[in-house]
Amino acid sequence: MAPFWSSPEPHHLLVSFLVLLLSLLFCFIKLRSSKTALPTEWPLVGMLPSVVANLHRFHDYTTAFLAASGSSFVFRGPAMHFFITCDPANVRHIFVSNFTNYPKGEEFAAIFDAMGNSFFNADGESWRRQRGRVQHLMSSPQLLAYMARCCRDKVENGLLPFLVRMESLTPFDMQDLFTRFTFDMTAMSVFGVDPGLLTTDMPPVIVPDAMEAVMDVGFFRNMVPLSCWKLMKRLKIGPERKLAAAQLELRRFVTEMMEKRGDGSVHMDEEQENSNVEIVSTYIHDPEYIDDHGKPNGFMYATLINYMFAGRDTVGTTLTWLFYNLIKHPHIVSSIRRELAPIAMHKANNSTTMVTFEPEETEPLVYLHAALFESMRLYPPGPIERKKVMTDDVLPSGHQVQSGETILISLYSMGRMKGVWGKDCREYRPERWVKEDGKLLYVPSYKFLAFNAGPRSCLGKHISVVQMKSVVAAMVWNFDFEMVGGYAVEPKPSVVLKMKNGLWAKVLKRWIE
Repeated sequence: MAPFWSSPEPHHLLVSFLVLLLSLLFCFIKLRSSKTALPTEWPLVGMLPSVVANLHRFHDYTTAFLAASGSSFVFRGPAMHFFITCDPANVRHIFVSNFTNYPKGEEFAAIFDAMGNSFFNADGESWRRQRGRVQHLMSSPQLLAYMARCCRDKVENGLLPFLVRMESLTPFDMQDLFTRFTFDMTAMSVFGVDPGLLTTDMPPVIVPDAMEAVMDVGFFRNMVPLSCWKLMKRLKIGPERKLAAAQLELRRFVTEMMEKRGDGSVHMDEEQENSNVEIVSTYIHDPEYIDDHGKPNGFMYATLINYMFAGRDTVGTTLTWLFYNLIKHPHIVSSIRRELAPIAMHKANNSTTMVTFEPEETEPLVYLHAALFESMRLYPPGPIERKKVMTDDVLPSGHQVQSGETILISLYSMGRMKGVWGKDCREYRPERWVKEDGKLLYVPSYKFLAFNAGPRSCLGKHISVVQMKSVVAAMVWNFDFEMVGGYAVEPKPSVVLKMKNGLWAKVLKRWIE
């Protein structure tokens, strides 16, 4: 039986809650006949009915009204006031030029309380101290080499064997496959333990489902007034009941991983035993992260959960949307294979050999890199960012923002703005990332925000890109994929851009002459 946090989805609960109000019912009837792209503002309930009516397509709806309003818009609802933007000039101001005036804020930390006081939520001195530690950790040659080994091992012994087993059989969900793959790979890097979700028996994805619940309910909390979801949390009803169960499951998982690591039940190679390279080893003896009995405290749990989210969501979500784009554009797959051919031909002894690629082999490949970034432009794994205004300010767009106001930045919309990316902005075209001399085009982070920008830029960007390029290379070179029709491929309303219905495909082994 599926755990109860896996259903129903937060936006369904939100609709059920709001339609009890007669005023909203009236608004919905009126909105059906409305042709305008901009949200309608009603008495008492403000623009909330427009958002609720379009919650199933939230990111595309946001894109439509931002395009109609010149890339920035003021949203007003009951006890809610957001400034929403996808203007690169505003993004540069908020994330880079005037960074200290735009922290994440206390409400952000409350919304994502599963992360506790870890670096995902932290601001100020606490964030600077934690980021410094993460930066030191992510620059360790030993850790980076270990993470590369984890990726290679999971590709060779998990991902590729699964695809061989599925060849010519019934369709499978590529999103589920990448969820299992990235979850195992991330846990190996964080704890030195392989949870074994990508094994022959394909066990239930209970912990990944709990992680997804955290992000789904985080989206719900962003869409309703603070007092509303806090009341539901206190009463333990609706999505808050779902979240509480998910948080307990995440804590149980961390405990299990720590116990497996400590009791010797997990096999470690000699290099791993001698160097303690996995991420958790840098925290287990730090007094800030352990209690008086030498056990992990709440800060430790929150930090390790933070690492799991950081590793799993970026890579897993990006790979799913990338293969959606590649399957739709076979000529791009052909271009990637031409780039891989000189490397692969030196590796394969015969047509049945499964070819894998090392990070140092795929790192220089420009077109593969362009295909990856182009997919992230259109489908950023984190489609929306949230900031709080500390002191009154005027943005480059001319809009005034007040102290205490919330700003939402739509990465998803930015990738679909003609003024930013040209008339073909909705087309998947890797060539836009390649200069005439064949080198990769530099695009400033405030225009391509998939890895954040400014002081909070993603510290794991390089290793994530390296891992994804190696994974894509192995899959594209060894297999052909065909998407199965009969369902809609669309983003689910969440703070992580997962596919609502998965990505169903068939796989065939390539025979290379």
